[in-house]
Amino acid sequence: MGEFKYYIIRRLLTFIPTLLGVIVITFIISHLVPALPAKGAFARHMNPQTLALIKKMYHLDQPWYVQLWYYIVDLFTGNWGTSIVTSRPILKELSIYFPVTFQLAILGEIFILVAGIPLGIIAAMKNNTKIDQAIRVLSVIGYSVPYFLLAIAFQMIFYYWLGWLPGFGLGRKPRVVYTGMYLFDSLLCGDFGAFIDNLRHFLLPSISLATPGAAVIARLMRGSLLDTLSSEFIDYCKMKGLPERVIMIKHALKNAIIPIITVAGLQFGGLLGGAIITETIFAIAGLGRYLVVSTYAMDYPIIMAGTFLIGLVYLIVNFVVDLLYAYVDPRVRL
Repeated sequence: MGEFKYYIIRRLLTFIPTLLGVIVITFIISHLVPALPAKGAFARHMNPQTLALIKKMYHLDQPWYVQLWYYIVDLFTGNWGTSIVTSRPILKELSIYFPVTFQLAILGEIFILVAGIPLGIIAAMKNNTKIDQAIRVLSVIGYSVPYFLLAIAFQMIFYYWLGWLPGFGLGRKPRVVYTGMYLFDSLLCGDFGAFIDNLRHFLLPSISLATPGAAVIARLMRGSLLDTLSSEFIDYCKMKGLPERVIMIKHALKNAIIPIITVAGLQFGGLLGGAIITETIFAIAGLGRYLVVSTYAMDYPIIMAGTFLIGLVYLIVNFVVDLLYAYVDPRVRL
């Protein structure tokens, strides 16, 4: 456990400069575009008093390093600015839309693991059979087809033609809202009717968003398990007379699952980014669709805040994945 604690400290020391790097990049991008009314073509249509007031409000009348300092302080004190379009605090608006996207990404990650890992195990156990070939073909198709095309296809089949599942919007609001994620809030307050309704609304978006990731996990799981089964320690377990089920579950799967942990963590960040198109197709009022609307309205403070938030969550998830990886594989700690 001492090595694990030391590893956590080392990862924290690398997490902080990475987070600062994300902050600096978003700051630079925000200064490369006419993000504020006091910059670019907007400034030519303002009177000098208003222009000076806005520049002072956003610290644009000071050097860039002073502006960066105020930017960092505002981020960590919760002062994320105000939306140009709605004139509401950005942090308040993000607290409404981000839980929806986060919920969609969690459901997508669950589908990736639940579908990808068993398919990979079956393909490895049925190596070079028709079942293995069928799973490999399906995984190639699932990875090759863009997720927005899958979203439209699923919407046409299961909503328009069959009418089995809802094709647009969110589900029913639960009796009590704790986190803003209706699917989980409905479970917490015992509103199972709202849970079923929200689950039906999120099935198509989450599956269409996560299908390429599940295909990747299936192929990776198959290859990793085949490599593990051909290892010398597996042959030693067979020589000891251990049952095949014990060898597979206790020894082979435990070692083969290690690469899956890292890839699954990286895919979570991709789910957050991919939700932008998926939420637009399914008309889900999440952060992705909100950023698209903000882009059309040129509400750059919202765009930069949303970008930073997604980057922050991505870093946190990967930090947790690194810790889990080190816990499962003690060699990583060294």
